Amino acid sequence: MTLQRTNRLRALAIGAIAVSGALVLTACGSDDNGNGGSAAEQSKAASNIKCDGKGQLLASGSSAQKNAMDQWVKTYAAACKDVQINYKPTGSGAGIQEFLQGKTGFAGSDSALKPEEVTQSKKVCKGGQGIDLPMVGGPIAIGYNVNGVDDLTLDAKTLAEIFDAKITKWNDPAIKKLNPDAKLPSTKIQAFHRSDESGTTDNFTKYLKAAAPNSYKYEPGKAWEAKGGQSADGSSGVSSQVKQTDGAISYFELSYATASDIKAVKLATGASAPVEATVPNASKAISEAKVVGKGKDLALDLAYDTKADGAYPITLVTYEIACDKGNKAETLAATKSFLTYISSTDGQKALASQGYAPIPDEISAKVRATVASLS
Repeated sequence: MTLQRTNRLRALAIGAIAVSGALVLTACGSDDNGNGGSAAEQSKAASNIKCDGKGQLLASGSSAQKNAMDQWVKTYAAACKDVQINYKPTGSGAGIQEFLQGKTGFAGSDSALKPEEVTQSKKVCKGGQGIDLPMVGGPIAIGYNVNGVDDLTLDAKTLAEIFDAKITKWNDPAIKKLNPDAKLPSTKIQAFHRSDESGTTDNFTKYLKAAAPNSYKYEPGKAWEAKGGQSADGSSGVSSQVKQTDGAISYFELSYATASDIKAVKLATGASAPVEATVPNASKAISEAKVVGKGKDLALDLAYDTKADGAYPITLVTYEIACDKGNKAETLAATKSFLTYISSTDGQKALASQGYAPIPDEISAKVRATVASLS
């Protein structure tokens, strides 16, 4: 699949942020989870926020963007005392369902709305429909814990067979071939996947399907379909299992690997050298994406099968999902105010210090214009 290069993400420096548990965030009580910029930078960002609305704004969804939400909520709360943001990192599937049930002001999802979800959203968005607003980009790391193995390269075919329980030992010939100098043990592979419906699962399985179609026979989606393996809830759940289990492997947003000191797989993509999971490398792959959403929808099509040097293909873009028309009157002002801030230059700048890739200026400008038009 060859994609037009219409939207470019600029490579940005990667940083780390500690991952707290999958807790509810509130604007008036979020903890400081890491380096979101200096106090002066945060104060300046807060001073630029245009506050509007009052009361509590409920949202839920993607756990991959939880660390970004931590920082955004904290900065927004410093400026807007009359609004409390409550974001629950329940997973993309649960977040979309709550939004479609009218329980939240917006949802976070690591994959765009499906056509049937757009249709369903028209029942909640009176006179309008749900739209996808790209807000966060970054790599999905393949984290592993194999005693004595500090450097590991895998390809899409091998990953597909590992997560489909066809490769079950770490010293399998297919893994040895990719890692001739590694001392691979006969340890049983413990592959963990998400138990909840997840946009991270959707993006990971889209990569497997695009890059290894003959080995991955399942349809990509938020729900895990391959056979075998074990499951855990949320990015925090699968990363914790990898951290504590010898022989484990799983997929989760890069900041979870960084914060927990989990080693990440390099990918053999057909490029001149294996590619590491870093924000700049993911940005290079995401730069091959194109906008495929119609009207105000800004959904992107990602280049999961890229073979470009230095392009890390297992990526995600997290969308905030809101109604273009028919948003709840009592939370519309706060929703627009908060989404305007997180899509702003200051809001996007805060992502780089946390291991995320900010959305490029030309796309963020479209996001801000769309947010301004929400009604």
